[in-house]
Amino acid sequence: MSPALKVEQIVQEWGNGLGVRITSPVAKAAHLSQGVPISVEVVKNGVLLRVVGKPKLSLNQKLKAFDPENHSGEVMATTAMGKEII
Repeated sequence: MSPALKVEQIVQEWGNGLGVRITSPVAKAAHLSQGVPISVEVVKNGVLLRVVGKPKLSLNQKLKAFDPENHSGEVMATTAMGKEII
């Protein structure tokens, strides 16, 4: 089975470690974007990267997604609201 996309890269020094730049075509083909958690496995003859979840949202992304109507209009409710009232 041949890969859907194959490129050659150079391993370079990155801080105290090593790194490889993932180009845009490779990232798109692998469904990678900034913040996507991956696992890195050493396998026979190489290294395997796997997506292991969804990206974690930044604080700005979380605040942008906040909907006051779904949260009783308050970020921090100081009195009992909704199902808390018996």
